[in-house]
Amino acid sequence: MRFASAPCRAMGATFVSAWLLVGYALGEELLEDPSRAAEPVRVGPFAADVLHVYTAADGLPTNDVRCVLATDDGRVYAGTAEGLGRWDPAAGRWTPAVDKRGAVRSLACQGDSILAIVDGTVLQLDRLGAQPTTVAELPPELAEDAALAMAAVDQKVYVGGRAGLFVIAGGSIGPAETYNKLAAANPAVRQLAASERGDLAVAGAEGLFVGADDRWQPLYPRADKRSWLPVDVRGVAYDRAGRLWFASPQGVGCGEDESWRLYTGAEGLPYDDFTTAVRGEDGVVWFGTKLGAIRFDGARWNYRQGRRWTPHDDIRSIAVDAAGNAWLATSHGVGRIERRPMTLAEKARFYEDEIDRYHRRTPYGYVDWVTTSAPGTKAGIRQHDSDNDGLWTSMYGAGECFAYAATKDPQAKERANAAFDAVKFLSDVTQGGTPPARKGFPARSILPTSGADPNDRDNAARDRAMREHEDPHWKELSPRWPVSADKKWYWKTDTSSDELDGHYFLYAAYHDLVAETTEEKERVRQVVYDVTSHLVEHDYALVDHDGQPTRWARFNRQVLDHGHLIDGRGLNSLSILSYLKTAEHITGDSKFREHYDRLVREHSYAANTFHPKWSLGHGTGNQSDDEMAFMCYYNLLRYETDAQLLKLYRQSLSWYWLLERPECNPLFNFIFAAVWNGSDGYPARSAPQDALDDAVDTLKRLPLDRFDWAHRNSHRTDVVKLANPWFRNSGCLAGGKVIPVDERHFEHWNHNPWRLDTGGSGQGLADGAVFLLPYYLGLHHGFIQE
Repeated sequence: MRFASAPCRAMGATFVSAWLLVGYALGEELLEDPSRAAEPVRVGPFAADVLHVYTAADGLPTNDVRCVLATDDGRVYAGTAEGLGRWDPAAGRWTPAVDKRGAVRSLACQGDSILAIVDGTVLQLDRLGAQPTTVAELPPELAEDAALAMAAVDQKVYVGGRAGLFVIAGGSIGPAETYNKLAAANPAVRQLAASERGDLAVAGAEGLFVGADDRWQPLYPRADKRSWLPVDVRGVAYDRAGRLWFASPQGVGCGEDESWRLYTGAEGLPYDDFTTAVRGEDGVVWFGTKLGAIRFDGARWNYRQGRRWTPHDDIRSIAVDAAGNAWLATSHGVGRIERRPMTLAEKARFYEDEIDRYHRRTPYGYVDWVTTSAPGTKAGIRQHDSDNDGLWTSMYGAGECFAYAATKDPQAKERANAAFDAVKFLSDVTQGGTPPARKGFPARSILPTSGADPNDRDNAARDRAMREHEDPHWKELSPRWPVSADKKWYWKTDTSSDELDGHYFLYAAYHDLVAETTEEKERVRQVVYDVTSHLVEHDYALVDHDGQPTRWARFNRQVLDHGHLIDGRGLNSLSILSYLKTAEHITGDSKFREHYDRLVREHSYAANTFHPKWSLGHGTGNQSDDEMAFMCYYNLLRYETDAQLLKLYRQSLSWYWLLERPECNPLFNFIFAAVWNGSDGYPARSAPQDALDDAVDTLKRLPLDRFDWAHRNSHRTDVVKLANPWFRNSGCLAGGKVIPVDERHFEHWNHNPWRLDTGGSGQGLADGAVFLLPYYLGLHHGFIQE
């Protein structure tokens, strides 16, 4: 799929055109109404999920929590292995609900009172917290069950366990004979649920049953062509509309009158090893599993797995309060998933405050991830240099440029100015020193000379090992960290093309949207002139202090046609064309236009962009290339004026975006919508509505918690794994889109969103620039209306 040499260009162009037609055909199939223009997405307050974890340090009798209960009037209880706790919202702590110590085996509501089984006694507590009264003592048949099911119907209390169903009436307890005979093969009861009209639903080992007193019947849900005989039913609940829900290894069912809806992985159910079910707020039901919790609102499934969302994955019980907050009982304490009302603007301010507090390295404020002294705690912050300090800081800075353009907030301009200064310094610090770089060469990163010498780590021996074992094209370079002229900084060499993509993206945004004075314009003009002049004077490459090109920042025809970057021909052609066009726009120097025209008309660089990425289809190839490419498309398509070249670049972009479409990436989607103009009407005259809708949805779902908690998704029932064995641990949802951003972890938009199992120990804290750049870009272009 790569051109072998220049003489093959004509044939290669024909091949790529044919390949593009395949992409366009796909696009036409996906675009229901190609003539309809996308409407801005109106976004009001939404619920941002945030986990709070409570342990014995917060007043619980013990971390071993067996069950939880929330009442309609706002009370929340936690039954533990050593007693019953009640949540005190004013104090933000748990307090003892009863003096009696012991294992709480079940909780249930009965009117305004609650019922608690503590050890072998059923207690009733009134809402005022008076001394509890004893309802009944459990029979020996239920003595060995660590957890029991309980529900109240009118004046009767039902208790279920491995021995079957029992009923308490008039102060005495006995077996519910009719039910136990009906489920005689295995009468075990897993959960009970009472409806408002007095029905009792049983999740049983033998199936799903509904009844009361002596009237019991099994249910066999049927929907369309599917008919289930549920067995091993683990959870049952009535929602606030009175609909019956059950959960079994076969899937989830919802029944209303005699009508059923059945859900499996094909309908979006994430997992089916259930432990419980419970009603939530209007239209919502929650399910506990042995690997996380699930929220379903009738349209969307949310999978809450891993330490970002639960204290422990084995969910024993769930209770949902009137505000929609979910309380989770686990062996590691109580988790509360708060549904925090928030706007996108408030979310942006949260991330900006977090960056200002934790993520600025050196006085210049380079923005990147940090590590902490303990998982999930923002203490003992340790900052790190990165090969991509310039890229990440550029993307953060570009976001603040768009913020200033959209809001005219003076603080946004201050942040944009600081980011510009930081990135510009990477070009300044290399001049002079030992050894000096050639003019216009930007560093990857800097470190203070007051600290450890990074050359002790990045030395010749390491270079030889890298070249021998990992990358045959790895560049051997000494010193890899020269010292600046003022002796204050080590600066890192071997700068890559992705750094340049970020720098030019920031410089263009800063020049067009932030630089308002002649001095500000001149500062950005000079750095762009110097870097771009370096490229054109060194055969379209960054050349290190050793006189040799860097490993990746090579854009000349020789290396793209015959060298080790053949597979990057399309992307690197796109990059250098974007740099030259941006430089012409900012500096006004005609020499950059002349170089641009030469590459386009004599060396077919524009045609190379027809195939911008090496890929075998969705989920394949280097995902980092995508981030680089879309930043380059943004500048190139805004600054090009030639109609034929614009048409060609848009065709390239349309194919690329179709490849990215299932990823629901807000940066890629908003860039595509900002520069796409299908004036020929094929495959669409404007970006489709789902490009904007998916982008906003991703922004809303991005967690406020940016710790690198581990997420497991490879076991999910709603996942389709990529068949190609080259790309293991990869897949997407049954509908074709990738796992949502709140169900996986990543740091930057260069990650692989098709990867199923992600994250780490919770000691890495990523920054929120991944939100800020697409949010403010979308706001600037009018795609978001708040």
